[in-house]
Amino acid sequence: MNLLKKNEYFYVYYERWIHIYKEGAIRKVTMNKYLLTLSWLKKLVPNLYINELNRITYQKLLNDYAECHERQTTMDFHHQLKGAILDAVDEGLISRDPTRKAIIKGKNPKDKKIKYLNQFELHKLISDLDLSNNINYDWLILLIAKTGMRFSEALAITPKDFDFPHQMLSISKTWNYKDNGGFLPTKNKSSNRKIQLDWQTIIQFSELIKNLPEDVPIFFDNKIYNSTINDILERHCIKMNIPVISVHGLRHTHASILLFAGVSIASVAHRLGHSSMTTTQKTYLHIIQELENTDIDLIMRSLTALNV
Repeated sequence: MNLLKKNEYFYVYYERWIHIYKEGAIRKVTMNKYLLTLSWLKKLVPNLYINELNRITYQKLLNDYAECHERQTTMDFHHQLKGAILDAVDEGLISRDPTRKAIIKGKNPKDKKIKYLNQFELHKLISDLDLSNNINYDWLILLIAKTGMRFSEALAITPKDFDFPHQMLSISKTWNYKDNGGFLPTKNKSSNRKIQLDWQTIIQFSELIKNLPEDVPIFFDNKIYNSTINDILERHCIKMNIPVISVHGLRHTHASILLFAGVSIASVAHRLGHSSMTTTQKTYLHIIQELENTDIDLIMRSLTALNV
């Protein structure tokens, strides 16, 4: 049996490994990434047998993949392959670990400028929202702008998630809007959190949802698309003559306003549900650098005041 396995194609082994070890154990979105990696194996090394995997053939595979991908994407590709390859080593199908000392290459990343609104622009956007007495998608836009929630988290909010006496909103699930609906777990453990709300938002939503079923998403629809909310947002932005942002840009707007207001990175990271402050620092590096320049001026004025 082992001899037969040694003479099978690498992509065949990898496909079987995915279904045995990953299927049902990871989120669908993560599973799709493994399946995408599988499709690249079929494209790049359709005739590579598993017993032909060595440091040279593996490095060539990474190099070929890196020709049309950024370095970070190539790193992710490498990590998704490595688990299967190490298992193949343990099974005796490969004599030595071919991933050892692998060199990760890739194209230079494109400049990704985060789109967000400043406080004045956000105020203009909110002033144009249709905040009537009935739940609509403009209320969804307001809630994301006030909390920094992810789109899938906002769609999963039910009346039961609001704690009006303590002005809190619990985030403990997401809505599977990409497929057939239904609740899903949050992105990671840190995404399970409580977000403090301002008193005005509390009053508004306490009236809006008081007669709604406790366990049903308040923005429930048979099918809702990210593009639908982006289109609504675009119309508001164009009408108010402010930069056009996406629904995810509302999350960036929320974070940037808090950072410029002097809220600590730790508090912003917790509010956004980031797994670590490093994620927040990387995402909002340009804002943090701007704040550092302001801090230098403040430091210099403070030190000058100490002069005799």
